[in-house]
Amino acid sequence: MEARGFLRLRDVALDLSRRVYVVGILNVTTDSFYAAARHPDLVAALERAHEIAAEGADLIEVGGESARPGPEVPADEEVRRVVPVVERVRSEVRLPVVVETVKPLVAREALEAGAVAVNDVSGLATTEMTEVAARYGAGLVVMHRRGPHKVRQVDPRYDDVFAEVYAFLAERTDLARRAGVGADRILVDPGFSFGKTPAHDVELLRRLGELLRLGYPVYLATSRKNYLRDILRLPPEELLEATAAAVVLGIERGARVVRTHDVRFTVRLARTLEGLLGLVPVPDTTESFVRQTG
Repeated sequence: MEARGFLRLRDVALDLSRRVYVVGILNVTTDSFYAAARHPDLVAALERAHEIAAEGADLIEVGGESARPGPEVPADEEVRRVVPVVERVRSEVRLPVVVETVKPLVAREALEAGAVAVNDVSGLATTEMTEVAARYGAGLVVMHRRGPHKVRQVDPRYDDVFAEVYAFLAERTDLARRAGVGADRILVDPGFSFGKTPAHDVELLRRLGELLRLGYPVYLATSRKNYLRDILRLPPEELLEATAAAVVLGIERGARVVRTHDVRFTVRLARTLEGLLGLVPVPDTTESFVRQTG
């Protein structure tokens, strides 16, 4: 199956029938699992935001708290980190901004600053997040997870991981719809490496296309994730090729929005797959290339 139609994030419309959209990750943190993604102050974050735009991203996701186990960042501190970046990205870089947060207060302040969508990695632990998204007409990423935010899940077990993730996402997206979030503003994320073993993650990736039966596009957040680390037994810094394999499989299975640390690489991957999958026409002559390079 494929995601079809338009995804609407406030005033932004993404045509999922014709494009694969790339979301560049911009973490305003000091402790993200991938060291190269840490941009702990406004100057560093803006520099990376301009790079993300130049590398061809369609959107930027700003996060002020790592999802790694440990103490939570207070809401006021997360607002302090995130909101100035959202404001400056919207005014200077002019790419739509997704805010990653589990806190409704942070989501509301980021939306006030110009963000167009919220990626709630708590799995909608509070219904207030759905109300915030509905009030602003924002996009909402509904992610599956087991257990509380920033608490490591030891030895997670499922009778049927796909069936349980599917049921969870069906229930939480229904919750969002009842709160007033439009169906064309919702994405789903199976939550790779959140309360899952590598075997669970691989099963979910293989069956990613079946999630489209829910009626919502998939937010493919697989960049340098733990299950890829465990397959190759390599650190996050050495998982570019593994991420590429997962992204190719995910797009082939129907994902049309891809979250990445490696923007230029993923943009080129996405543009190639658009051609290979028939989303866009492929040139039937080499003449234009010969003129440019000859």
